[in-house]
Amino acid sequence: MEAQTRTMPPQKQQLPGSEKKMDPKPVTDDPDYKPTGMLKGKIALITGGDSGIGKAVAVLFAKEGAKIIISYLNEHEDADDTKKLIEHYGGDAILVPGDIAEPAFCKRLVEAAVKEFGRIDILINNAAEQHDAKTLEEIKPDHLERTFRVNILAMFYITKAALPYMQKGSLIINTASVTAYKGSPELLDYSATKGAVVAFTRSLSINLEKKDIRVNAVAPGPIWTPLIPASFDAEKTAKHGADVPKKRLGQPIEVAPSYLFLASEAATYMSGQVLHPNGGTVVNG
Repeated sequence: MEAQTRTMPPQKQQLPGSEKKMDPKPVTDDPDYKPTGMLKGKIALITGGDSGIGKAVAVLFAKEGAKIIISYLNEHEDADDTKKLIEHYGGDAILVPGDIAEPAFCKRLVEAAVKEFGRIDILINNAAEQHDAKTLEEIKPDHLERTFRVNILAMFYITKAALPYMQKGSLIINTASVTAYKGSPELLDYSATKGAVVAFTRSLSINLEKKDIRVNAVAPGPIWTPLIPASFDAEKTAKHGADVPKKRLGQPIEVAPSYLFLASEAATYMSGQVLHPNGGTVVNG
C-alpha cells in the first residue's frame, strides 16, 4: 500500500458516483487474505455497501463468515459486482436498493434483512453524501437538508427500525469522519453531520448498555471512494489526501479492518469509541 501512487488522475463524476468510472479503481479486496471465521453465522446490514469503504467492509465480513445485506441508492452495477465478489468467496449477500433519506425505506430495508436472515447482529451505518462549497453562502438549502437526511437522520431511522431485531451481544458501527474532529472549510454541512455521528455514537452506546449492544464508530481520513470524484472538481480530486502526514490518500481496504476489529470478540470491552484510520492526522478524540 505504501508504494501506491500519491496522486490520482484528474477526474469528475456526478453524485452518487460509480466505482466503475474511477481511474484507478479503489482497492476493496485482498485476494490473499486468510480468514479465521471470526464472524461465522453473523448477520450484517451495511448501508452504502456497494462500493468504497462499505464494499471493503462487506467483502471482509463475508470472508469472515457473515451473511451480508447491502443497502445502496441506485448504483446497481457496483452493487452487483460486490455481490458477485462476495459469492466468489463463498459468501451470501442480498441487495436492497433505495434512498435511506426516506424513513419509509429505512423501515423496508430492515424488514428485508429480517425476512431473509431472521435478525440483525451487526449494523453498519456507513452511507453518506457530501457537497463541496467554498463558503457558507454557497450551500444550497436542498443540499444542506439532503446531507443531514442521508448522513445522520438515516442513522436514527435505520437503527430505530433494527433494534427490535438485535439481540444481546449485537453491535452497531457508525461511519464518522476526520472532518468531525479537525473540520473542513469547504465541507461545512458534511463536517457538521459527522460531528453529530460522533455524538450519536457516544450517546447511543450509553443508552444501549443495559441491552448489552455495543456502539462504536470509525472516522476515516481521505479515502479513495466514488464519493471523492463525485463531490470535488477534477483537480481537487487529483490532490485528495496529499495534505495528511502520510502524503497520500488511503484505500478502502486499509479502513475495513477497523470495522472488523470493532465487530469481533476482541472488542467486547469497547463501546462509545472511535477508531481513526486517517493517514496519521492526530485528532485526540
